[in-house]
Amino acid sequence: MTEFIVIVESGADARTATKLAERILAEKVDWLEDSNLQYFFQWSGLQNGTQHSCWKYLDKIIEEAKSLGYKPARFMGHYRDGVPYKEYGAKSDKVLKLVHFLQKTRRIRAILLIIDLDNKSERRQGLEQARAKHINRQPQLEIVIGTADRMREAWVLNGFIPSNQEEEQILEELKDELKFDPCIESHRLRGRNDIRDPKEVVNKLTGGNMEREQQCWEDTSLELLRERGIHSGLTDYFHEVEQRLTPIL
Repeated sequence: MTEFIVIVESGADARTATKLAERILAEKVDWLEDSNLQYFFQWSGLQNGTQHSCWKYLDKIIEEAKSLGYKPARFMGHYRDGVPYKEYGAKSDKVLKLVHFLQKTRRIRAILLIIDLDNKSERRQGLEQARAKHINRQPQLEIVIGTADRMREAWVLNGFIPSNQEEEQILEELKDELKFDPCIESHRLRGRNDIRDPKEVVNKLTGGNMEREQQCWEDTSLELLRERGIHSGLTDYFHEVEQRLTPIL
């Protein structure tokens, strides 16, 4: 079975990124539908039998991989020619080296590197450095980058459409308080633990209901998500999936 590896910060990030990718693939590949996705590829983690892997456990996963014969090369701490990696560049390099080893025994065709920017634009630069270093290695591996600005919840807000009068009222109150629409300009939410925190806004709009939150990325039209996600990194992620995963299928 063809595998697409998923590297994220949390399970919620994995659910959001993979479902959105599935929707894009179904849109672009005529014969692909929700009902037959499972026959053509599966989302996986670095460890057999898992559906995703988290950045914070990378060192532990690498250590466990040694029992499979993996011998990580000494890490020099630089991108190339003495140029240092930006944030998450070194971690991405380690992930990609391990995946190339795993390709010896598994049909891994692509990897998703998903991260929240958290007001640090250099994180995407780090991921792009690692991709540039590994993109032409054999066997071929498509490397998809997804960076949410400022965090995953910004993508959730891009897909929020009030479903009743109560939600409409809450959204209007938030717009008055923020002086902008948090669903259209979610990238402007830069606070922490206050009204300008994307997590707080999502919680207010959805009442902390995960099923309601899921509707934002599962049911909202891809056209609207593309339109709203230009500055949150969501539209860029869609392009990555279209350009790098679609050709595999």
